[in-house]
Amino acid sequence: MSASPDEKPLISVITPAFNEEALLPANLETLCAHLDTLRDRWRWELIVVNDGSKDRTGALADAFAAGRPEVRVVHHPVNLNLGQGIRTGFAHARGEYVVVLDMDLSYSADHVERLVATLAATKADIAVASPYMPGGRCTAVPPLRLFLSKRANRFLAFFCHHVDLHTITGMVRGYRRAFVERLSLKSNDIEINTEIIYKAMLLRGRIVEIPAHLDWSGIVERVASRPSSFKIAKGILTYTLSGFYFRPFVFFFLPGALAALVALYLAGWLVYHVGVAYPLVEPGPFLDDRLSNAIGQVFADRPHAFFAMAMSLVVALQFLMFGGLSFQQKRYFEDLFFLGSDRRR
Repeated sequence: MSASPDEKPLISVITPAFNEEALLPANLETLCAHLDTLRDRWRWELIVVNDGSKDRTGALADAFAAGRPEVRVVHHPVNLNLGQGIRTGFAHARGEYVVVLDMDLSYSADHVERLVATLAATKADIAVASPYMPGGRCTAVPPLRLFLSKRANRFLAFFCHHVDLHTITGMVRGYRRAFVERLSLKSNDIEINTEIIYKAMLLRGRIVEIPAHLDWSGIVERVASRPSSFKIAKGILTYTLSGFYFRPFVFFFLPGALAALVALYLAGWLVYHVGVAYPLVEPGPFLDDRLSNAIGQVFADRPHAFFAMAMSLVVALQFLMFGGLSFQQKRYFEDLFFLGSDRRR
């Protein structure tokens, strides 16, 4: 016996859009047609966030939504970037499950069904569509973009010590709305995807991945209008620096430890040469004169080694001190975040 309409869980699908007039009508038709096939199990709503588009994206979205009660359009008066677009979508979502999907449908519409089914079956808080995990695949993605994205995700995966994820920067995900409301998101640009994973880890949220297909073959003709290599590199750099979210102290401890090793090596090198010079210098009237003379001779021969050791030691102490402070600050932030999250329950 099928559930009555009001008993079926509601899915909110969020699609941020910026200057997408060329593909918006056809892709909205495709997406809604797929969502209609899910009516026997779920109710759905589609939220199009027009992020200050300068073309006819907003007008086309409004025209599409007319007479379709399941489709709503939210307009930003100016472009506020991806992070704010996703946050706006979350704020307007009413469903038990929320799915964020790219308007270009480089992840096909059937990912909505798979993400929601995974959330329902596993009781996870977040389901990530991952083209980089075993079983996932990419088609027609520009090689440079694919290479940089994979390397950034592998780098960030090193810092995600609580979860085993292959795709951390991806936008296409499913969420339990009750969980995502506790995250208190702040990012306005693409780093929001990393912020979500980081804060979900702090709350010990359950994050799962499903194999996904990232397919650019249908948008090859639009590659020229996609972000430039500069913007892609900027995005990858942003995600790479997002590793600071997860373990900020590592960014200080690693160079600090390296500088300390250099200082120890130079110290050992100097001690050895002082030991070699010690029996060759004349003893003085005082007990420590011979050692002082040996050190002075080594300094006269190799002053750069003393300066290099001193600088390495100072750098090591500075980095290790900042690492300790960043670790303390991270713990303080996490405590405050937990307190704020508990109030939002």
